[in-house]
Amino acid sequence: MEIDKAIRECDDRRLKTKYNNAIYVIKRALALYSVEEVALSFNGGKDSTVLLHLLRAGCFLHQAEGNNSGGKAADGGKAFPIRTIYFESQSAFPEINSFTYEAASIYDIQMDIIRLDFKSGLEALLKANPIRAIFLGVRIGDPTAVGQEQFSPSSPGWPPFMRVNPILDWSYRDVWAFLLVCKVQYCSLYDQGYTSIGSIHDTVPNALLCMKNSDSSEEKFKPAYLLADGRLERAGRVKKNSSAVCGKVSSISNGLKVENLNFGSMLTASIIAVGDEILFGTVEDKLSSVLCKRLHSIGWAVSRVTVTRNDIDSVAEEVERRKSTDDMVFIYGGIGPLHSDVTVAGVAKAFGVRMAPDEEFEEHLRHLIGEKCSGDKNEMALLPEGITELLHHEQLRVPLIKCHNVIILTATNAVELDLQWDCLIELAKSNGILELMDPFVSKCFATTLSDVEIAQPLSKLCAQFPDLYIGGYRRSREGPLIITSEGKDLSRIKAASQSLCEKFHHGAFSEIE
Repeated sequence: MEIDKAIRECDDRRLKTKYNNAIYVIKRALALYSVEEVALSFNGGKDSTVLLHLLRAGCFLHQAEGNNSGGKAADGGKAFPIRTIYFESQSAFPEINSFTYEAASIYDIQMDIIRLDFKSGLEALLKANPIRAIFLGVRIGDPTAVGQEQFSPSSPGWPPFMRVNPILDWSYRDVWAFLLVCKVQYCSLYDQGYTSIGSIHDTVPNALLCMKNSDSSEEKFKPAYLLADGRLERAGRVKKNSSAVCGKVSSISNGLKVENLNFGSMLTASIIAVGDEILFGTVEDKLSSVLCKRLHSIGWAVSRVTVTRNDIDSVAEEVERRKSTDDMVFIYGGIGPLHSDVTVAGVAKAFGVRMAPDEEFEEHLRHLIGEKCSGDKNEMALLPEGITELLHHEQLRVPLIKCHNVIILTATNAVELDLQWDCLIELAKSNGILELMDPFVSKCFATTLSDVEIAQPLSKLCAQFPDLYIGGYRRSREGPLIITSEGKDLSRIKAASQSLCEKFHHGAFSEIE
């Protein structure tokens, strides 16, 4: 069998170990379930392509072991005996569909095409077929991998089946080592700089693979297997209208148009508040406005402020969305030992890692709350495994938690937030965890002019000064209109203010300090 032969003959000891472990899981599943009772969930991506060929090898080896008394095993070349499920979506890349159907033809795959959502499609499929286990190409770095083992029953509320994850412990490097050593075909998008493929709406080439050509404006990308740091494989999973390509960004954030700026000259942050109490209206979120001001004071633009429920999946979805599009994410609320305190677990799920005991953090908690904080009962000492950095400061009783570009704040009021922010800025000056830039500056004017009178001149002013945020608001419907101009260049703000005042009679505007 060509897959098994290629692995046996290669010099990559790590790959051989990963391969042997995956084959063991597959053969164990085939011993527990008949071929008619298992299925492969295939999506055309690199992970499921690896799994397809592992299953081809695993089925061949399993059959060979069953025929070692003298029977002859199949050659493993064409026929693929396992039912394969493909969820076809209108938002899938055409290249993914083409590759999937081509693979089905090459390997004689019995493929069920499902055009429903994943859950509904599975329910319909399992009603019509005696499937008891499904092979999945889930890896530990995937958002859905948290809490899964190599054999994991389906989640409550889903149709009952066993999830079999042969490549759960494989890394990005392992996946590409397998595909290249075995010389199997994969989706062409991976040769165009895509490193993790979702839908056409949220996937772009990974900017880290961009090859800049000063002689041409055309963007070219190195193939996915050349990505040096596999932890950044999902860097291309962003919204296309705010995505980074070749180190540049073109977007509109808070009304401030930022075109073709280097990351170093315009950094963005998002703020996530976690709390059902805020959504119920029981508690007012007062921290986000304070945090916006603090971020503007160090030159960061805030792209979004959101409030999410005390639910692990809700937190994970929001963090996953924001960490890919912003330079830094600040999250607060839902921190502690209560059943509703799920923020840290949600962050772990967003990064696709497990929650694991942190001895250093547990020691801090023990000093804070005594011996009640000990052993495996101390769930507060569980932190995202492998990605957590504790930010120590003598003013803080417990260090802040940083997971890559997500900072978890424990503040519950403005006073506590100010303390944590001041400590964070001191740490930034010494170890560079936050880049400190020129602050945003602003001017505010009040006017008694009506909205109708001021609307067109303000629109023209925005076009004339695209590098400034120019907006207006009222504290009350009967009160004066307050016009704000904000940006990095005070001279531009003064020029915009003068231009607006010149369009109206003297005394139409009064500056607010």
